[in-house]
Amino acid sequence: MKQQAFLKINPADSVVVCLRPMKQGETIDIDGQSITLLQDTPAGHKVLIADRKQGEDIIKYGYPIGHAREDLKAGQWVNENNLKTNLAGTLSYEYHPVDEKLSIENEGRTFRGYVRSNGEVGIRNEVWIVPTVGCVNGIAERLAAQLEKETGLEGIDAVHAWHHNFGCSQLSGDHENTRKVLRDIVLHPNAGAVLVLGLGCENNQPDQFMEMLGDYDRQRIRLLVTQKVEGDEVEEGMRLLRELYAIAREDKRQECPLSKLRVGLKCGGSDGFSGITANPLVGEFSDWLVAQGGTSILTEVPEMFGAETILMNRCESPELFRQTVSLINNFKEYFLSHGEPVGENPSPGNKAGGISTLEDKALGCTQKCGRAPVSGVLEYGDRLKTNGLNLLSAPGNDLVAATALASAGCQIVLFTTGRGTPFGTFIPTMKISTNSTLFRNKPNWIDFNAGELVEGTPMKDLVARFTEKIISVANGEPTRNEQNGYREISIFKNGVTL
Repeated sequence: MKQQAFLKINPADSVVVCLRPMKQGETIDIDGQSITLLQDTPAGHKVLIADRKQGEDIIKYGYPIGHAREDLKAGQWVNENNLKTNLAGTLSYEYHPVDEKLSIENEGRTFRGYVRSNGEVGIRNEVWIVPTVGCVNGIAERLAAQLEKETGLEGIDAVHAWHHNFGCSQLSGDHENTRKVLRDIVLHPNAGAVLVLGLGCENNQPDQFMEMLGDYDRQRIRLLVTQKVEGDEVEEGMRLLRELYAIAREDKRQECPLSKLRVGLKCGGSDGFSGITANPLVGEFSDWLVAQGGTSILTEVPEMFGAETILMNRCESPELFRQTVSLINNFKEYFLSHGEPVGENPSPGNKAGGISTLEDKALGCTQKCGRAPVSGVLEYGDRLKTNGLNLLSAPGNDLVAATALASAGCQIVLFTTGRGTPFGTFIPTMKISTNSTLFRNKPNWIDFNAGELVEGTPMKDLVARFTEKIISVANGEPTRNEQNGYREISIFKNGVTL
């Protein structure tokens, strides 16, 4: 099947997206007119289909993605050199609720997970070591390696020590962010057992940290403060880990309703195909999961700028609308307080892939959450309270945002990418390529190819396969990042280090 050369996403758009590299002199026949390309234009990039004067808006996805820096002619390649963002400071917003019901059947499907004593469900059964402070990272990693060698991982999925640099020499908000994220990791259902490893003199005092856990399972979560050990802390740590391992290895998978599944929605290394293939695919799955009673979480607040009103008007209540306004404006204030503009987000890789402004990026990025109503808004480090679509405060940085999604309680992160990335956070991080070239070039990174959508595969068929893939991962199939052993955490930091 011959691949279509270009795509007009919305009838109101003043640009089309090239689906393959197009040469100067080629023609685009659209809306009853024939437009000749004035320059070579790469795949994923935009071509103007109607003249625009300097200062006039350029429309994509049916919304402005910025304005022309100069007079532009139909047939020109539109990129960061001739398109400028409209974004500036904080804004006032009005609530215009959109009541769009999802007509998706609840199919009553299940996955096989590990039911924990508090009713939460994990999709992995691992033994984790969580340092309260970075000073004991080395001990934690030594313990993890020794337990893995000693047990051969028989009966469990993995052993991990979650290396980080914090827990001391932090003040106020940063200190609380560290404590909350570490708490969330300790309580995460993908862990069958956890050793909390402290030093003893850190700001994040181990005993106070354990109180922060609330009513936790004391058989499966233990504390070791290394300064209090008279003798070899590694020997004492291994004694505790052997007990924890013996408990975790007895856990078995059982059938669980999809209402217990929680997925994080993330993108990174986005390109001009992200808003056409992978993000809409993830959005279709997100809507389906919400209709099954499950949960999805959208984060990367700076990558909502320019598309935020779409999310605000999908809020189920005025209070959720107010929380979403605060989510957006507080993050803008964070940028402005550091003397940074709110619109300078697209990375060099984004621009090379066809994304020219933050609005361009945001309107594609937010498609990951489909059309479901917003039922919850979370601050950074908060744990999920409400099923359905939630918004979470976190930056766009891949490691920080993915860690925040996992900390909120997601068991999987669905990560769309056009440029490719190998990393993973402390839960399975499933990579979805926006284009088939990436899928072919990086099979050791990518779990699923959404690029088929521009090659003739119907969305309905691809969503069905995608859903089966995600359920397989929930049932235990390892993602590429798990196979590679690429797993880490990153905690948001804003303030002073003492």
